[in-house]
Amino acid sequence: MRVLIVEDEPDLLGSLLQALREDGYAADSAEDGEEGLYKAESYEYDAILLDVMLPGIDGWEVLSKLRKTKKTPVLILTARDAVRDRVKGLDTGADDYVVKPFDIDEVLARLRALIRRSASEAQPRLAIGEVLIDMAARTVTLRGEVVTLTAREYGLLEFLALHRGKLVTRTMLYEHLFDENDNTLSNLLDVHVSNLRKKLGHDFITTRRGHGYSIDPAL
Repeated sequence: MRVLIVEDEPDLLGSLLQALREDGYAADSAEDGEEGLYKAESYEYDAILLDVMLPGIDGWEVLSKLRKTKKTPVLILTARDAVRDRVKGLDTGADDYVVKPFDIDEVLARLRALIRRSASEAQPRLAIGEVLIDMAARTVTLRGEVVTLTAREYGLLEFLALHRGKLVTRTMLYEHLFDENDNTLSNLLDVHVSNLRKKLGHDFITTRRGHGYSIDPAL
């Protein structure tokens, strides 16, 4: 999953980028409102972490302008704990918020919940045939046995599973699994798909020749 962090405090931005990437996310960053809005409108993100107090245009304006064109889930990061500020954020189009200082684990949990809700998945566990994907713990089991996946393999599997029954194009996968610093996009996707098939079964992921991949929900 690909996430944008819009935050002007360098240490906090660095901590969030590190935590998200360690958790398997492709993470982009912006340090002011103009850059954040540009990236949010230009790329397909699965979620956005948006600070309220930003140089240039503030988070409220970024959110208001973004909502004219996109429904990307937005988690507001705010040092303001007043009820009126929380109400303003939600009324402007935010999906959730956390108050600074916050625990990184809470941010990650809220982020996972936002992504699940945007894909209409209320429950954190997703069963497809004999494969069970726990999106809260970010673990996968096959017939009750834990399957060890790399962070990128898990991200690919989760994205395909959330879009099961639908064709997922290679372009969509590149947009949602690789961040702005990734340059190796040639055959990397094919390698990850091949590894998942070895671990979960050759027929678990179907190739639509020349188009992309899909997972059959009826497995």
